[in-house]
Amino acid sequence: MKDGCIPLNGLRYFYRMEGSGKLLLLLHGFTGSSETWRSHMPVFAAKGYCVAALDLPGHGKTEIPANINRFGLEAVYKDIAQFIAFLGATQQDTILLGYSMGARTALYAALQGVCGALILESGSPGLNTEAERALRRDADERLAKMLDEQGVPQFIEYWERIPLFASQARLPQEILAEQKTQRLANSAAGLAGSLRGAGTGVMPNLRPQLTALTIPTLLISGELDEKYTAIATECARQAPNAQTAVCRTAGHAVHLEDPEWFRQTTLNFIHGGVYV
Repeated sequence: MKDGCIPLNGLRYFYRMEGSGKLLLLLHGFTGSSETWRSHMPVFAAKGYCVAALDLPGHGKTEIPANINRFGLEAVYKDIAQFIAFLGATQQDTILLGYSMGARTALYAALQGVCGALILESGSPGLNTEAERALRRDADERLAKMLDEQGVPQFIEYWERIPLFASQARLPQEILAEQKTQRLANSAAGLAGSLRGAGTGVMPNLRPQLTALTIPTLLISGELDEKYTAIATECARQAPNAQTAVCRTAGHAVHLEDPEWFRQTTLNFIHGGVYV
């Protein structure tokens, strides 16, 4: 596995990469990093893919932007496009896979035409109304202030107890401890900036654009996460070439809660096989 740093449109990004072949680019969720995908990358690489993972702005070892707008979807999509070009991949040969915050980023980038196939794990096309977005911005600002005032360890203690992650209580302690270590490696300034600049409250509603999403698209969700399973079903109705895959044993973080199912379902999709 190769680690490296690269300036993308003036911002220094950290990335890791393994394997060769068509590009499978992985985007992590909020409080994650490229470490999210460490156990998955060798599996995908062994199947003949160049697997790459970025630390998104404010996360991991990627630079923290000084300008809050630099965290946003438009700016990060352009960084992703430049990274794909740096790797020498074409649009047709690029598969973009994102989880949660990374799924929102991947969806936006895919709508700009950067990839030939798309996998969204527990993703959202944004909120329907400005009123909903305003409420979410207020909620994210409260979380950002918690980070500013209390720091990462206390924030992560709170974050890991929110209902969205309740299904993870069943996981072995060593798995949860590893995830916490990854989360604690982030900085308060980086995570607060991500909430303010890349949260769902500042994201445009992408639902009207889904009818233009004609590339093969897989929408992964966990059955124990009813909210995001419903969102995936809604999106699949609108995107012409989209299909859902629901993991019966997982909640929001399917890749963590049932990694074997996640890997096999992903490989079935990108090999053109049967959806599980």
